[in-house]
Amino acid sequence: MNEQDLIYDWNKIDYEIERDGSNHPHELWFDDETLRDGLQSPSARNPTIEQKIELIDFMESLGIQKADLGLPGAGPFHVGHIDAMLTHMGENDYALRPGCAVRTVVSDIEPLVDLQAKHERQIQASAFLGTSPIRQYAEDWTMEKIISTAEKAVSFAIDNDIPVMFVTEDTTRSKPEDIKAVYTRALELGADRICVCDTCGHVTPNGVRKLLSFIQNEVIPDAGVKRRDIEVNWHGHQDRGLGVANNLAAYEAGADVIHGTALGVGERAGNAPLDQTLVNLSLMGVISNDLTALNQYMRKAHEYVEVALPRNYPVFGKDAFETGTGVHASAVVKAMKKGDHWLADRIYSGVPAADYGLQQVIRIGHMSGRSNIIWWLQQNGYEATDELVSNLFEVAKGQRRMMTDEEVHTAISGFLQS
Repeated sequence: MNEQDLIYDWNKIDYEIERDGSNHPHELWFDDETLRDGLQSPSARNPTIEQKIELIDFMESLGIQKADLGLPGAGPFHVGHIDAMLTHMGENDYALRPGCAVRTVVSDIEPLVDLQAKHERQIQASAFLGTSPIRQYAEDWTMEKIISTAEKAVSFAIDNDIPVMFVTEDTTRSKPEDIKAVYTRALELGADRICVCDTCGHVTPNGVRKLLSFIQNEVIPDAGVKRRDIEVNWHGHQDRGLGVANNLAAYEAGADVIHGTALGVGERAGNAPLDQTLVNLSLMGVISNDLTALNQYMRKAHEYVEVALPRNYPVFGKDAFETGTGVHASAVVKAMKKGDHWLADRIYSGVPAADYGLQQVIRIGHMSGRSNIIWWLQQNGYEATDELVSNLFEVAKGQRRMMTDEEVHTAISGFLQS
């Protein structure tokens, strides 16, 4: 039997993305914001430069196309880290494209002029400026002031051959006429990349589609430029828990670059998780990146940034591919006994563990059946006698949670010595 015949995929019913490559500057790309926006998390630790370089290595190996290396306007310490990462990327001839977040002020962009000259490569200036009415009211800004501020910064960057991604903060709560006015001016000045932001995690997938449609079908054409000449970026947050769903909606709506961070680290509830986004787009067949190192990357980000990694976190949490439930474990074990790893990876999982450098794990606990115990014993070099299985079965039923491997070994030792 064809393996694919074993799963009827309702996700594909009446679902088709029509993406005309001639209307886009390139295929779908990703921008990893872990080392900039991610570090704005109130719980984050700023990694050492050696640790940042290790995380950069993972981004390169995973085929991520762009990385935000930091905020040079935050001071010399941050500029030093950015400089060191650029040196490492240059020495290793990385394809990963560097960028830095900057406020729309000349003083933030000036360090990039020196860094570009030193490293002889372009560094994207991700110049951000708030546009929503609520921000305008709080800051006593007018649209005239916003556009004037954008003009000075974008003009300085373009005059110094620095590529500009013009970022409108809180785009998802901004008025259409304001979005159009500020993007149009940025495009007129030479910015060839724009970033649409859900800064406050406000939007739903429908809002993503409506907003990106407006920008691509009205704003860009009315500015007198062709869609294929403008890179449209999407940057989402997790305040309503919709970061991944919105990233997928952004792809569907035509975004060229999707932003995210490792494990969704970021301010407040975090950024859209890049890892979950990559997994979903891989399973959808949109991308073909080798993601077997993604688990290692997430664990290093967890260690170095100190972002939480809950046990039940999708794919990369400790519990993600473990089961101790009798009927579930029995099905997985039967698949394993067939020698069919494809089947074992999918019989009780919507995500194939092996694709991400992981594997299915059978545990023993109060909801386990004898098949769990027999399998565990066999995998750990024990003879699965009826007496030992029965003893462990009774021990497991008396537990209030899954037993650790150490606890199982101790129980076995106690039984064998009795």
